[in-house]
Amino acid sequence: MGMNIKRSIITYSVIVLCLVVIYGSIFMLLMFREGQHIPGQMDNVNPVTAIYWVIATMTTVGYGDVYFVEGAGRLFSVVVAISGVILLFALLFPLVITPWIESRVKAALPTSVSPALSDHLIICGYSLLVESLIEELEHQRIPFVVVEDDSSVVRDLLERGILCIHGDPCDKNTLDGANIQKARVLIANKSDEIDADIVLTARDMCEVKTITILEDLSKRKYLEYAGADSVIAPKSMLGSFMGRKAADPTVSHLVGATKFLKDIEIIEFPIHPESELIGKSLKESEIRKRTGCNIIGMWASGELSLNPKSTDIIRSNSILLAVGTDEQLMALKKLTR
Repeated sequence: MGMNIKRSIITYSVIVLCLVVIYGSIFMLLMFREGQHIPGQMDNVNPVTAIYWVIATMTTVGYGDVYFVEGAGRLFSVVVAISGVILLFALLFPLVITPWIESRVKAALPTSVSPALSDHLIICGYSLLVESLIEELEHQRIPFVVVEDDSSVVRDLLERGILCIHGDPCDKNTLDGANIQKARVLIANKSDEIDADIVLTARDMCEVKTITILEDLSKRKYLEYAGADSVIAPKSMLGSFMGRKAADPTVSHLVGATKFLKDIEIIEFPIHPESELIGKSLKESEIRKRTGCNIIGMWASGELSLNPKSTDIIRSNSILLAVGTDEQLMALKKLTR
């Protein structure tokens, strides 16, 4: 049981104990006053009966064998009953029950992979961009594991049959559970600050190749200082291609490609005015079937869409972000011309 849960149980127990003592003392005082002129009430003026009455009232059991007759006592009974309900539903569940359940659920999530897993990718942080990358890795039959600290995301990925572990990607134990010593590439896809910590932690453990997915261009130098081998900024990559499209529409090689595996690269492709893809949806263009590439993003009307829908239309001002081998990407390039 975690320290936070133990602390919550102790806090809750102290609150209950204090209320029982306070309410018990008030019970004996009010019962003593009634007993001075009401026969039989004086018999209830003792600590045992006081504790019995407080607990029965707070838990709303209310056996009815001990009760107040006068108005002050009855009003006190209402206060004790309401506070008992509040104590049960407003404190017990959020302080004790819910954290305990969450801890049990998290404990059931995997925190390590098989020791046999090697030459694989470690993807720290799930997102729409990673979703498309996962599809490409599965298509290329490249082993990988996703490291995620959000338990709900881990459960969803596990239900889909995707290898995933739960833990903090900045923690050495988590990366060790992902077999970082045997991995070929680590991809950091959290916030820029966390990515820097991930890279530093990975560098401290082994010489694995590291790639970071950048959000803020101003943070690029920090990730490079941390030791990232490659820094990929999808939005910047797509935006820069808009200028290259006008400046050099006949370039014959893959400019701006970022290699993150031996045979797989990620690159942007502008759609040229006479491309056969213009006016077709991603589904109708059959890019995956015709080239083997996977489209993981598309820039259209000034907006970047990661993991675009199959119904999205390719237009003359669109820019595609594709993943594939050099041969597959060259085939896609021909379609965009």
